[in-house]
Amino acid sequence: MVAEKLTNSAWQSAPKRALIAIGVLFALPVFGLLTAFGVSSDTALENVPRTDVTQALAMPAFETDESNEEEFRASERILRGDTVATLLQRLHVNDPAAFNFLRTEPAAKSIFQLRPGRNLQAITDADGELQKLRYLHSPEQFLEIIRQENGFIAKELILDPVRQTAQRAGLIKSSLYGATDEAGIPDAIATQIARIFSTDIDFHVDLRKGDNFSVIYEMLYFEGEYLGPGRVLSAEFVNNGKKFEAFLFTDASGSESYFTATGQNRAKSFLRSPLEFSRVSSGFGGRMHPIMKNWRAHTGVDFAAPRGTPVWATADGTVDFVGVKGGYGNVVEVRHSNGVSTLYAHLSAFAQGVRAGTRVSQGQTLAFVGATGWATGPHLHYEFKIANVHQDPMKVALPKADPILPQYREAFLQSAQTQLSQLALVRGANFGHFE
Repeated sequence: MVAEKLTNSAWQSAPKRALIAIGVLFALPVFGLLTAFGVSSDTALENVPRTDVTQALAMPAFETDESNEEEFRASERILRGDTVATLLQRLHVNDPAAFNFLRTEPAAKSIFQLRPGRNLQAITDADGELQKLRYLHSPEQFLEIIRQENGFIAKELILDPVRQTAQRAGLIKSSLYGATDEAGIPDAIATQIARIFSTDIDFHVDLRKGDNFSVIYEMLYFEGEYLGPGRVLSAEFVNNGKKFEAFLFTDASGSESYFTATGQNRAKSFLRSPLEFSRVSSGFGGRMHPIMKNWRAHTGVDFAAPRGTPVWATADGTVDFVGVKGGYGNVVEVRHSNGVSTLYAHLSAFAQGVRAGTRVSQGQTLAFVGATGWATGPHLHYEFKIANVHQDPMKVALPKADPILPQYREAFLQSAQTQLSQLALVRGANFGHFE
């Protein structure tokens, strides 16, 4: 535009320095410093007319994204003495309606079965209103509470945990639990070890200082959170110089059992003891009755144990009787195959679902130790009968369970050899710090 406004005469009469100034003007973005020296106040450019232009620009409308509201996630580990109310407080949940739902909804009752060490997870909005709550109350399932438009829903969901393996070895100095604690093995795995080898080792009296063991077991995780120990996969126990082995095998039907390296079933058809750990306080045979104060036959074995200790079925069978029976107090009687029956007496309570006609499996909890009937203190009275004749449960011959089926034998033997090599590595790698 500058060129159009200047006439020919102006071009002819303008000083040469004006032409220089115009050239410098176009070079302003790059040569700002030169402009300060190259433009003169008396140039013809001062007479060039200028026009201000104002134009309105259309701006896009501002829209709020309500779908992206703030949410806050928190997780709290359950401590001894915690209540649901204190946990919700620590999770910054400020929602009376949510607490009332938890308190009154039957499907949410597991939230009040708090287990120290487990985690409670919550998602809230900016006002502290609960949007989602998750409680991993067992390695098998979890409770989930979800807020909907018209309230909350609660549902129990089955976990599909990630399984990782752990490998440990231990040395017996005083007890199995002492050795597993020193080796960093969970108590639940120690209990499994005792149950797996209980048909050959009486962990009440047979342990010797210097006995040792190696074990490979599962550790369960869900979305990065540790749930707890899983199954023992393989184990080796050396008791008084004699080695015992156990390898878990799952057949095509999903049935699991522990076998020796040669395919013999580690289990017997009956457990020797119906309790995890206890001591025999009164054996089978004649004795002075502690209440009647007379000499009479003792037709079973008494195991001293704290009130509430779980009582196991010693073999698969069908419950014949559940209830009160005279001096026995609370009783469970189970009928097994081949004319065998067992009786469990002086119980404090019965396990949920145990009633006459119920099928029970070996190791299943039937009831809990108590002191009902003629009892001077908490203990379990256990009887073992063959063809209705009482036998000494601690001495009667217990037959082995069936060996591995022929169609699975080759696959099992290959698996057992691999696990034997793994156990040897565990033993070699872990015993150095015990010596």
